[in-house]
Amino acid sequence: MSHKSHLPLIARALQHGGRTAVVDTQGAFTYSELLDASSCVATALLLGRQDLEEERVAFFVTPGFRWVAVQWGIWRAGGVAVPLPVDSTRPELDYILGDTGASILLSDAEAESLLAPLAAARNIRALPHEQLLACQSAELPDVTSERRAMILYTSGTTNRPKGVVTTHGNIAAQIVTLVEAWEWRADDRILLCLPLHHVHGIINVVSCALWSGATCEMLPRFESNAVWERIYGGRITLFMAVPTIYVKLIGAWEAAQPERRAALSRACGKLRLMVSGSAALLVSTLERWKEISGHALLERYGMTEIGMALSNPLHGMRIPGSVGTPLPGVEVRLVDEQGKPVAPGTPGEIEVRGPSVFAEYWGKPDATRDAFRDGWFCTGDTAVVENGVYRILGRTSIEILKTGGHKVSALEIEETLRAHPAVAECAVVGVPDAEWGERIAAALVLKTGRAIDLPSLRAWAKEFLAPYKLPSRLLVLDTLPRNAMGKVMKPAVAAMFQTVGSGDSVV
Repeated sequence: MSHKSHLPLIARALQHGGRTAVVDTQGAFTYSELLDASSCVATALLLGRQDLEEERVAFFVTPGFRWVAVQWGIWRAGGVAVPLPVDSTRPELDYILGDTGASILLSDAEAESLLAPLAAARNIRALPHEQLLACQSAELPDVTSERRAMILYTSGTTNRPKGVVTTHGNIAAQIVTLVEAWEWRADDRILLCLPLHHVHGIINVVSCALWSGATCEMLPRFESNAVWERIYGGRITLFMAVPTIYVKLIGAWEAAQPERRAALSRACGKLRLMVSGSAALLVSTLERWKEISGHALLERYGMTEIGMALSNPLHGMRIPGSVGTPLPGVEVRLVDEQGKPVAPGTPGEIEVRGPSVFAEYWGKPDATRDAFRDGWFCTGDTAVVENGVYRILGRTSIEILKTGGHKVSALEIEETLRAHPAVAECAVVGVPDAEWGERIAAALVLKTGRAIDLPSLRAWAKEFLAPYKLPSRLLVLDTLPRNAMGKVMKPAVAAMFQTVGSGDSVV
């Protein structure tokens, strides 16, 4: 079948034909098989139409060959791909479906019972992906690079996540800068153990591999021993993960027998690059991983809105605690509160400009306008340049928390907790944690005569929040600390958790 396309990823896949593209629990699949499967998906989605014309297509599919075939099929049909977080609750999924106005929903058979009622309530066309892959392919539209391609959800400074829209051109730019900087090649083989609703997994791992003609081994989910087994197999050349995963891999290595430890450490020597990102990496974790693996983890900085912007070098000195310098084709500057560039050594907010920067927040023109200053995207993160390299100091907004590589809105969690029958007031903050980067901590003022503990709060909240958004620290207070204007002083709340130690917490 013909696969002529102006979409960069599809056009490049045509060059790799019989090479292995994806390996998952079902076997190994070539680029040709991926092209054929995605063509079938596109045909089934079109249902006789010529072009989906940027209709939003949401999908809930386990990571693997079928996930990629579905994503590519949506793109080839002219749709906008909306990958759904597989660990989300029904209310969170319903919010994304409603916010995007998705017209089609694709899913695994295992997710049908969760998603079918949501699709029915919103009159969304629901399709099992098995049905899509059995379809015959037909003529597909010519989709150009300026068209919208994907919407990923990230927590912003409001209490609801915002949909980040990237075009096909944005995605290609995000891929190209990493392929150049990290010298991707066709004989590379990378292991995916990250969720596929973030830039980290979708762009840095899967898309960079498939752009390069490399092979992507895809695990359905992260599991320490499964990752170590793949590394031990000796074929993996690249590995990318969040700090939390490295902490868990260190724990699994330390729990192994001495002979096994030695074998795993030797196997790490066969990899050419190991990367850490999506959250701050503690220097102690970096040093311990280097002792175990021989690798100085390459730290980089990026966001859903911009892809990757800064990176330590592939070759040369990597400075612990830094995120390096701007990637090829990406402009970065630090500015003060008035938007004026700061002098070297002076902290400032990171602003980014270039073709990798997103197009818009879906359906939120005011938020899109407010996110830019003179063409520069305002990241909300503060950094300083020391000896020519960038070091991240923290987030400009205390309302954005990072836990286990996830970016979480404190306001969203607070809105949920206030609905609990025992809660009168609440404040959610991040507490520094060696494994998770930050723990979600909730300070509550209870209604008269009511009581609550952390296990019962988590049990109640898990119906509304994804697991990584659940509080793992709890303080019950008589009043929340407020300033003269009545605003809750979040730094004072965070300090309370530091003062009381572990308190009421879970691991």
